[in-house]
Amino acid sequence: MFNENQFAVSIIVTNQSGVLTRISSLFSQRDFNIDTFTSGRTNDPEVARITITATGDNRKKDQLLKQISKLYDVKKVELMSPENTILRELLIVKVKASGDGLRTVLDAANVFRSKVVDMSPGSVCIEMTGESAKLDAFLTYVAPYGILEYCRTGLIAVERGANCLYDAKKEQSQTA
Repeated sequence: MFNENQFAVSIIVTNQSGVLTRISSLFSQRDFNIDTFTSGRTNDPEVARITITATGDNRKKDQLLKQISKLYDVKKVELMSPENTILRELLIVKVKASGDGLRTVLDAANVFRSKVVDMSPGSVCIEMTGESAKLDAFLTYVAPYGILEYCRTGLIAVERGANCLYDAKKEQSQTA
């Protein structure tokens, strides 16, 4: 899934303004390019989960992780192991299609286990989730028909098995 120097980090933070800026600033200060950055609330509305993918050497990466964990609003930081992590991304793509081309694009959407979310006389809008390589393959396949536009989320990541990055009940019992 990742090339040699690419990595994914999941970060549990206090859900308040300014936190995302402080974290993304650390990446730029250490000369990392952020490949993807996603953030959203967790089952605890006071807490947000951030997933970042970036590229950089191991020494800089380790230093960056230590710096992130020192930030006030950061509750937990974890480097996500590709072999022990479920990684997914969302794609919404609008493809120019009509006639036989439409049928071919719809068949491809079915093969890639995606969902048609909108159709008009000259285009179809398709929603797809999966690993980045799957989304890339679909975009390559439909490109000859004419991609009108698309947008992708960044990766989201969850560790396989029973381990959780953040357990609200456990955190509350430890702070009580």
